Amino acid sequence: MYRYDEFDAKIVKERVDQFRGQVERRLSGEILEDEFKPLRLQNGVYLQLHAYMLRVAIPYGQLNAARMRKLSKIARDYDRGYGHMTTRQNIQYNWVALKDIPDVLAELAEVEMHAIQTSGNCIRNVTSDHFAGATIDEIMDPRPWCEIIRQWSTFHPEFAFLPRKFKIAVTAAEHDRAAIRVHDIGLHMRERDGVVGFEVHVGGVQGRTPIIAALVNEFVPETEILDYLEAIMRVYNRFGRRDNKYKARIKILVTETGAEEFTRLVEEEYAAQQVSEKIALPQAEIDRINAYFAPPAFEEKSETSEAFERAKIADAAFANWAKINLHPHKAPGYTSVTISLKPIGGLAGDATDSQMTVMAHLAETYGFDDIRVTHAQNVVLPHVALDDLYDVYRELDAAGLTTANESLITDMIVCPGLDYCNLANARSIPVGQEIQKVFSDPDYEQDIGKLHINISGCINACGHHHVGHIGILGVDRKGEEYYQISLGGRADEKAAVGQIIGKALRHEEVPGAVKTIVDTYRDLRTNSDEKFIDAVERVGVEPFQEAIYATD
Repeated sequence: MYRYDEFDAKIVKERVDQFRGQVERRLSGEILEDEFKPLRLQNGVYLQLHAYMLRVAIPYGQLNAARMRKLSKIARDYDRGYGHMTTRQNIQYNWVALKDIPDVLAELAEVEMHAIQTSGNCIRNVTSDHFAGATIDEIMDPRPWCEIIRQWSTFHPEFAFLPRKFKIAVTAAEHDRAAIRVHDIGLHMRERDGVVGFEVHVGGVQGRTPIIAALVNEFVPETEILDYLEAIMRVYNRFGRRDNKYKARIKILVTETGAEEFTRLVEEEYAAQQVSEKIALPQAEIDRINAYFAPPAFEEKSETSEAFERAKIADAAFANWAKINLHPHKAPGYTSVTISLKPIGGLAGDATDSQMTVMAHLAETYGFDDIRVTHAQNVVLPHVALDDLYDVYRELDAAGLTTANESLITDMIVCPGLDYCNLANARSIPVGQEIQKVFSDPDYEQDIGKLHINISGCINACGHHHVGHIGILGVDRKGEEYYQISLGGRADEKAAVGQIIGKALRHEEVPGAVKTIVDTYRDLRTNSDEKFIDAVERVGVEPFQEAIYATD
């Protein structure tokens, strides 16, 4: 994990002091809300439906115990006892009083955290694979490059006022868990002839016009990647639409110019960079950043654990949880643990202050002081010994954190919706809760298998509904909440935008429609191993349309 140097600490402290003065002027009436808005957005503060919301940056989703305890303290002292994990691997506080936010930011600075790059028309928090540095299927750890990109992009004077917000994701595994193809820039790490580089995808995004990113360069060496990103950003800053916010994302520029012409513009800009403009990134600096992410000192262990196997035999609930919520680790005798924040009937992505404290303790005691927030709104302990797993499980269970549903149908991505957001057209949370109840039987849920439901309360798609295997979008019809269903979306290496299957449904119709879709899949799948998304790709959406709308 990266540690602040004296310059990092100074910059963050100065930003806190600056914002404290801005808040004081707003509270005194010296400046009005319209004048305050760009200032608060630069510090992660939104005005939501009921109150101000503070979004805290968690770069590439990585925390340690000290930072998680601080997040717990903030939830307890300044909010209503919980925080909300987001799809950008950040955390949001929905009920922090404006007068308290400078104090919150000061407390965050004590543990090398801030709210910079979490809002506004800038390069946002860089995200990555939540199993980075632990998973067996990556060619290298992408986090050092996430950190390098973060340092390059933070306070970059040329890109502080972009046409719109800008999102970058990085992965190094063949299976894309970072959704890079639905980002403004998605970087897939590759290795050619001993040289590390990046496959560069540009123009992916969701929202009103969902688009899968175009591949603009198959291989950019790591020593050149910042210069190449600089070229992309300059092209976007030059030609991006500023007259219409709905057409201001880079996806529109790539689409309207064409991927080939856009690539030509980038290559032209890249070639035109003068030596003096190049970012001097010597290997020594790359090595320095890499050193912050050196693997923990794993003990030499066998692939299996007698203690783990005995615990599974003795405790069926533990065995079931272990079957679903564990991920293979590159070190023998270790595993990565997904802590689901999706209990049946709960609030997707929410963790209480006490739960955060428990997770901090477990990371410190059993997990090499490493915690990750996932873009699916869960938390991961990436390095846990199989020998310790039952102890971890029992503490999680006591805290209500052993829901066994990672990547199953009740593990839904759900935006805050109309319960919190002033942009939303419809509620998301209650819809998700009602769907969860339909599939609350563990045997039924596990028979269904891997299936991602994503729910958004408006077209801004904070719930990533476009790339859900089943996507649900809340829409407003003359003051009534309706829900549009799409099928076949996915955010992985085969990224695709889901297809809308028919007319929008009333709130009360949605859980039954989802059950009909699922049961139709179970009837038509070739065998129990055929995943839902694979079945949809094989047969198309028509059988599901017919099953839902046949009586119309």
